[in-house]
Amino acid sequence: QVHVVESGGGLVQAGGSLRLSCATSGSIFSINAMGWYRQAPGKQRDLVAILFSGGSTNYVDSVKGRFTISRDNVKNTVYLQMNSLKPEDTAVYYCKVRAISPGAISWSDYWGQGTQVTVSS
Repeated sequence: QVHVVESGGGLVQAGGSLRLSCATSGSIFSINAMGWYRQAPGKQRDLVAILFSGGSTNYVDSVKGRFTISRDNVKNTVYLQMNSLKPEDTAVYYCKVRAISPGAISWSDYWGQGTQVTVSS
């Protein structure tokens, strides 16, 4: 079983910064990708940033130049550094990990419980 736990959310003023963390533990043989998604009230959950095992990254256009995704391979932890935050960044942020456990034959996606980010104007 794989556990995914986010932390680091909170309330910040527009223009401020937050750093989200996503720690992964459990029965993990390999991780293919780790990503951050967000869901605002009444909206669907959308990809914010993703980091693949080879090191490549993708960002949604609205956060390019402001957000940075990174990973500590030893700790199996992924971070999202969020700078120049805007009120429209307000959402619950979720971490998703695509991993395979020992003996498994296919990748599985594991989600965390989410962490609230609120940006005041």
